[in-house]
Parts: sequence; structure tokens; C-alpha cells
Amino acid sequence: MRLIVGLGNPGAEYNATRHNAGFDVLDRLARRFTNPPASPAKSRFTGLLLEAQIGSERVLLLKPTTFMNLSGVSALEAIRFHKLNAATDVLVIADDFALPCGVIRLRGQGSDGGHNGLADITRRLGSDHWSRLRVGIDAPGKIPTENYVLGHFTSEQKPRMEAGLDEAAEAAACWAERGLEHAMNTFNRRGAGATAGEA
Repeated sequence: MRLIVGLGNPGAEYNATRHNAGFDVLDRLARRFTNPPASPAKSRFTGLLLEAQIGSERVLLLKPTTFMNLSGVSALEAIRFHKLNAATDVLVIADDFALPCGVIRLRGQGSDGGHNGLADITRRLGSDHWSRLRVGIDAPGKIPTENYVLGHFTSEQKPRMEAGLDEAAEAAACWAERGLEHAMNTFNRRGAGATAGEA
């Protein structure tokens, strides 16, 4: 069994904001890999949970319903209940303003890069040895970071982000079915020209 956690903030006012990229990738996975695709999520593990089948792997898709800085509550509950090995069985998907919009990066461990959701998961697990898939949203520039990540994509960013979210869903499915190393070799190479945020 594998667990994919998509990070975001709950509530309609946060839909399609930059900080909800993890939720958006999970939605794509749910449409493709759950059966039936429109089945409602269950309230489990302080989050919304769907079961998917990706190749031969049973995969849990989890959206925490806490706010971002408490994302680890939900992830830890699911990991403990299913007795998962975080280093091999867990993938967390989050936005990253250190990467260009739509560029994705997979890593098996590393820093939180200033992301409150990733930081909380590391703190609660007591380790940073778990896979994370980061989706670039561009740097905030002169806009305060909190305002920027909770804002919506510009018209120029939207097509790049849509392509990035689609690619992130492909990468997550590849991770679930074929493992981290294969997914990294396949998808990190695609954006080799963009090296910002290599944390």
C-alpha cells in the first residue's frame, strides 16, 4: 500500500490558489485512478480520503482538512493506522515558490524549503526521509509571501501551471507504480534546465 498526501488549505475560498497545488494534483489522480471516478471521499485521518488503484498498487489519496501548518496531523494518523514506512510508502505533494511555475521536482528527503506543511510533517514524523513532489509556482517577487501563495494564478501562469499539475499527477502515479528512483529519473530530467530551489 502507498499513501499520497496532497497539501492545501480547506475551504472554497482557497480553491485553485497557488498554495493548493497539492490538492489539485490529487484531484487529477482521483479522476484517473479511482473507481468509480466520482465516488465521494471519506472523512478519515483528519482529512478526506479516497482509495485508488495505480497499476498493481493500492494507493490512498489523502487531503488533510487542517490548515496547511498542521498537515502533519493527518499524514501521521494515516501512516500509523496503516503501519506504513514513511521512507518508502509515502509521497507528499506541495507547491514551491523556489521553482518556476509548472516545473516539478521529486526528492526522497530534504529540507522543507520554508513550506509550513512540509515542515509540520517533518516535525511530527521526526524525520525528513519521505518522498516529496514539489510543483513550482514562481517566486513572489515584491508581493508578501503569504499573500502570494494564497492568491490565484495570473493569466500568464495558468497554462504553465495546468501543464505542471498534469505532469505532477503522472509523476505521482509513476512513483506509486514504479518507485521513487524511476520516477525521479523520468520526471526530474524533463525540467533539467530549471535548477532553482534544489533543497
